[in-house]
Amino acid sequence: MNPVHSLQGLVEHIGPRLKLRWLTPPPAQSCPLLSEQGGQTAQSLVGSLNCIHPNRLQVLGEAEMLHLSDLSKPAYDETIERLFSARPAAVIFASDITPDPVFFAYAERTGTPLLGSAARDAEIVDRLQYFLTHALAERTTVHGVLLEVLGLGVLLTGDAGVGKSELALEMIARGHRLIADDAPELARIAPEVLEGSCPALLRDFLEVRGLGVLNVRAMFGEGAVRQHETLNLIVHMRSFDNDGLASIDRLRGSLSTRTILGVAVPEITLPVAPGRNLAVLLETAVRNQILRIRGYDAGVDLEDRQARAIASSR
Repeated sequence: MNPVHSLQGLVEHIGPRLKLRWLTPPPAQSCPLLSEQGGQTAQSLVGSLNCIHPNRLQVLGEAEMLHLSDLSKPAYDETIERLFSARPAAVIFASDITPDPVFFAYAERTGTPLLGSAARDAEIVDRLQYFLTHALAERTTVHGVLLEVLGLGVLLTGDAGVGKSELALEMIARGHRLIADDAPELARIAPEVLEGSCPALLRDFLEVRGLGVLNVRAMFGEGAVRQHETLNLIVHMRSFDNDGLASIDRLRGSLSTRTILGVAVPEITLPVAPGRNLAVLLETAVRNQILRIRGYDAGVDLEDRQARAIASSR
């Protein structure tokens, strides 16, 4: 199968759903969807006819064809020339539109593939934007265990042997879900959104020291795994000595942020020590993060109460 970042790969992956078909012979060479200049978003990759800021995939529907038919002959020829001189990756005709012969002439002259579809132009643009946003998103792989806890995506990080997999196993036993162990893949699908998923080779597996590799889906059922989730919180597991524990802010805790692919993700450090119920602490950390997302911070609330109490005693 062709890579999804090429036109041929796009047609193979989503072509059946949109009923895409080649109006010109498929190119022998791979046609990249991203231009050499780069820096494109999914919105600039696909869109309706645009000769000012041309898209890589130009979609022509009934409204665009009606607009072209209303132009004078010189304006019509100029618009078609500008369309193909921008070197789009392809021109897609929606609603089973049959292109005029001039489109085929310019397509042959410039080496631009033409595609047709029975779907309407709005559906083509919407589906391709969504597909390309995920397929061409900037990605990175991190070390840790990615879980869904109380509806939030939580990444457990820490040194080898600190207990990430054991904690993940306990969370799964408590009804939470595994997304990826060891090598979660993070994709930036929006300016401030990271989505985590698992490489296909590692899906459903969790390695626990002493037990080996476990198939979580086979052991706990379908509800114990999830394919992907938005990353909302990073929990860094770390062993502390007494001095290290004493240095943690007792009001604010260890809340900070970590930047991944340009996105700032809230991070807390979870002290690991004998006798601590890490599963309860992790669930509590997630509940506390949910409150922060809703605008409530217990530390700020306590400070406000103290300030009001001091003010009322004067």
